[in-house]
Amino acid sequence: MTSQTYSFFVVSAVMIYFGRFGNSLILAQLQNDIDKLKADFNSSHSDVADGGPIFTEKLSDWTERNEKSIILSHIVSRYLEMLENTDKSKAHIRHISEELYTLKQSLPDGSKKVKDIMDISKLQMSDLRIQRKAVNELFSVLHKLVESPSSLKRKRSQSQRRCKC
Repeated sequence: MTSQTYSFFVVSAVMIYFGRFGNSLILAQLQNDIDKLKADFNSSHSDVADGGPIFTEKLSDWTERNEKSIILSHIVSRYLEMLENTDKSKAHIRHISEELYTLKQSLPDGSKKVKDIMDISKLQMSDLRIQRKAVNELFSVLHKLVESPSSLKRKRSQSQRRCKC
């Protein structure tokens, strides 16, 4: 995939994922608007390919529908943030912003979930107080893990393999 198709791919993935592309006319108009946006940002510049994609690569790591909606929500927010600092007198920028904003409304707000993940990753696990708290919560965490649907599926499939009925 070339660097020129990243933005279109992400917006298309978001819109298709949430059923916004009922007709190809919207898709064609959006492609045209994105082409104009690419020209505004000079996205054919050679440095665009440096370091690989910024969004599409991350999208492939999120496979479950609920997970994907969290990452898509943040990607759409980043696009909206980027477009906030552009010339809104241009029709193509307004159109892309409106479509992204509409999509954003249909996505769940995953910011609290992402904040929780960030907070957990920042915990100083070498801190004795944190370790004590973590140990006190270990049984509850393991209980939640054992209860989760994915572990139940795994248990069922393992027990079916053991049974030679």
